[in-house]
Parts: sequence; structure tokens; C-alpha cells
Amino acid sequence: MVESDSYPLQAGNRVAGIVEHLDRDVERGEDLVMLGYGLVLLAPIFAPLLPPKILLPLMALVFAVSATVARWHFAKMAKKLAVSSAGLEQRELCQLQPIAEVFAEHPRQTLAVAFNPLRNLSRTAKSVLGGMLVNPFWGPTFYMLGLQFVEDRHFYLLNRAVLGIEQKLGRIPIRD
Repeated sequence: MVESDSYPLQAGNRVAGIVEHLDRDVERGEDLVMLGYGLVLLAPIFAPLLPPKILLPLMALVFAVSATVARWHFAKMAKKLAVSSAGLEQRELCQLQPIAEVFAEHPRQTLAVAFNPLRNLSRTAKSVLGGMLVNPFWGPTFYMLGLQFVEDRHFYLLNRAVLGIEQKLGRIPIRD
């Protein structure tokens, strides 16, 4: 399957086509984040076999890989939306504005910044404190869990924006 650099524009309602494909991509991104959580939740199965000095860094590695792949997916979605939006009219761009705002408010941070403990002092301090309270090997796992939470939050905000547009387009009923 060849992946496109933009979302396909449908003949009838081009915004609805973009939102539909963007919704699928948001679900895939949420699945990537949840895969990281799920794999770490399976770690107690291996606790009798692996000591904490091996198992806990592996958990941190799973979170790091999951968050990295989710971040790349989020950035790819922003790029595809920008390319797809180039051929739209002003009225259609206004309909997509909530999604564009999420991408603008949460720009892609480089991975060097995300993984640098000196650039994320709050997360580093919480991780060190958690490691001191529980086990020093939990420190990296807590740090990567914080990174995972950031990526999870991005997809949550994007999902809310997509749902809001789908409600305005009449695709799903509005519930209170």
C-alpha cells in the first residue's frame, strides 16, 4: 500500500473527506500510544524471570519507542493536512481551523529536546523523586512515561477537534 503525502479530496465535500481520513489517522496514533501502555502493563509477567535492573529499563525503552513513533505520526498528520489544505477555499479552511489550531499549538518538538533531561526539568525532577521513593531504576521509566503522556495529550486534543468538526458537518449527532 502506497501512502500519500496528502489526504484525498473527495468531489462532494472536500472537508468531510479530509476529516474522515484524519480521524482514521488519529485513531492509529491513539493505538500507537495505547500499544506502549499495553506492552508495559505486560511487564509483570516477566518479573519472575528478569531482575528490575533489566526489566525497568526495558519498560522505559518501550515507552520511548512508542512515544517516538506517535510523535512521528502526529508530525506526518500535520504535514498531510498542510498539503491537503493548499487547494481549499477560504470557507473550507475555516471549517478545518480547529484542527489546524491543535497542530499550531503543539508544534513538533525535536526528539533531542524531548529526550533531553536538561530541557525538561519538571519531568526530570518528578522522575528523580519517583525513583528515590520507589527504586532508582524507575527514574527512566517515569521520565519516558511523562513523554508518553505528552503524546497521549496531543492525540486527545486532536480527537476532540476532529469530533467537533464532524458534529458541525452533521456526521455524528451532538450529545450533551
